[in-house]
Amino acid sequence: MVRPAHVKLIQPVFHEPIFGEDGSSPDPTGFSTSHPSDSALYKQIGDLSKKNVVAVPKSRIAADQMFALAEAYGSHGAQIVKKITDAGKVIFHAFGDSGASNAGKYPNELRVADQVTLDCMSSEEDDRAAFLFHLGDVVYNFGEARYYYDQFYEPFRNYPAPIFAIPGNHDSFVVPGTKPADTPLVTFQRNFCNPQTVITAEAGSLHRTAMTQPGVYFTLEAPFVRIIGLFSNALEDPGVISNLEKKWSAVSDVQLEFLRAQLRRIKQEKYPGAVILTTHHPPFSYSPPSKSKGSGGNHGSSTAMLRQIDTICHEEGIYPHAFLSAHAHNMQRYTRIMQFEGKEINVPFIVCGDGGHNVNSLVRPRKGQPAVEPHPGQDVKYLEGKNPLAKVKHLILAKYDDHNYGYLRIHVDKKYLKIGFHQVGVRTLAQSRYDMATVRLEDHHLVAN
Repeated sequence: MVRPAHVKLIQPVFHEPIFGEDGSSPDPTGFSTSHPSDSALYKQIGDLSKKNVVAVPKSRIAADQMFALAEAYGSHGAQIVKKITDAGKVIFHAFGDSGASNAGKYPNELRVADQVTLDCMSSEEDDRAAFLFHLGDVVYNFGEARYYYDQFYEPFRNYPAPIFAIPGNHDSFVVPGTKPADTPLVTFQRNFCNPQTVITAEAGSLHRTAMTQPGVYFTLEAPFVRIIGLFSNALEDPGVISNLEKKWSAVSDVQLEFLRAQLRRIKQEKYPGAVILTTHHPPFSYSPPSKSKGSGGNHGSSTAMLRQIDTICHEEGIYPHAFLSAHAHNMQRYTRIMQFEGKEINVPFIVCGDGGHNVNSLVRPRKGQPAVEPHPGQDVKYLEGKNPLAKVKHLILAKYDDHNYGYLRIHVDKKYLKIGFHQVGVRTLAQSRYDMATVRLEDHHLVAN
């Protein structure tokens, strides 16, 4: 549904947030875009998406503060949190790259959105997802306001819980000639970082209210887990979270200050729960060790970004139990076996960028050389790059899926963090789980499932 630019809708302020619609979702009647495909727009902008970064809007709250799940639920928040606490676990969904840039891709987005919605609706109350954490690229091609209805509000119209998000590059890159009021991050903040509980113009006739998270980077505090979300900016590659290397003058170091403050708080409080770090761009995305085995997929690793994160983690003495990202349009799970604070820890790095937009192969042919895909369990420590800061013993590509769409269903309790990848459109819901990583919180070790 594309609304004429001159139509202005009243945005009343509501006392309570609204999530899923009460009625069933009708079959979509159409999908509109002003351009036929990704490639047409990319030809127009040339190489700008490889060098144009954007400024990072500062959060509304202090660097050491958090946004509580209870706050997102309004007056029902205390009751929701009590139910989760009484159940002894929190469940939530996560994935990225859901936006469908054309009508041909739309069914794939709908299947993923329908599956996570069905998972909520069909689960017992104690096993129901409390929220969805979107890992970026909500709206293609570049976060235009007129596509939020088709690519976000309509597909997730029945999802009965809050949907948090960090922006991806397609939610932030500014196409030349865009008016300041229409830049993608302005629209993203209106729909995800609104200071008021409103139904935005982008939602059209639907009732989901805007999220009120404090910024494009933030920490979500929920029972048993803290999720630290960083905005990795607008480039196709790599991810950028600061100007520490003096290469990206438009980008401040505010997120480094935020990350440091959050980790310091975790240490000072001796926080016992799971800590999950998220960015849109993946620290690791597979490419073969030699050119004779083909070239990597559409997106590569962001090692400089990871080095900055590693530096702060080492200085503060806290490392997350898991790292989630998207951007590469497939599922990849790595196990980083490393020395930290005098102990060996196992950290899963999981890419889940197959939320509906596309699925890309892990390896592509190169100049007549066939693509050779890796074996699960292969040590790919070379992806760390030269002279990594962390003392990494092994980087294992534990599992991957570059053929199917899917999502993460994450379970956290007092002892364990369990991250399952569920394929969509392959099997029935009860049998759709393709992968599971279980981290014991006490010692950061992966355990057998």
